[in-house]
Amino acid sequence: MTMKILRAGDIGVLLVGTGLVAALTVYAWGGDRGATAVIRAAGQVVKTAPLTHAQSVSVDGPLGTTRIEIEPGRARVAADPSPRQLCVKQGWLTLSGQAALCLPNQVSLEIRGRAPAYDTLGY
Repeated sequence: MTMKILRAGDIGVLLVGTGLVAALTVYAWGGDRGATAVIRAAGQVVKTAPLTHAQSVSVDGPLGTTRIEIEPGRARVAADPSPRQLCVKQGWLTLSGQAALCLPNQVSLEIRGRAPAYDTLGY
């Protein structure tokens, strides 16, 4: 006597469950487009700028000047005196909740949108 491990209904339930998990993952971690850039130096907000028009912001820190570029819909750290350049390598930030941290120079750039992004740190 041969027993099948999975039946047709079992496969259907697995497919629907997998699809639901994938859809919820995209929804929960997708984030929305950013609306403003929040620039901080030494923990204090230096400037909050809308992501609607191009501008460049220079922020002084302990190591020197960090230059932040803002273009419609995106922002990035263009130049920083930090030795490893990790915040510059972060590239363009577009989604709400994304951030570039220049820790040695104590400067940060965060993108904020209409809805706060869900991340695994808040879980």
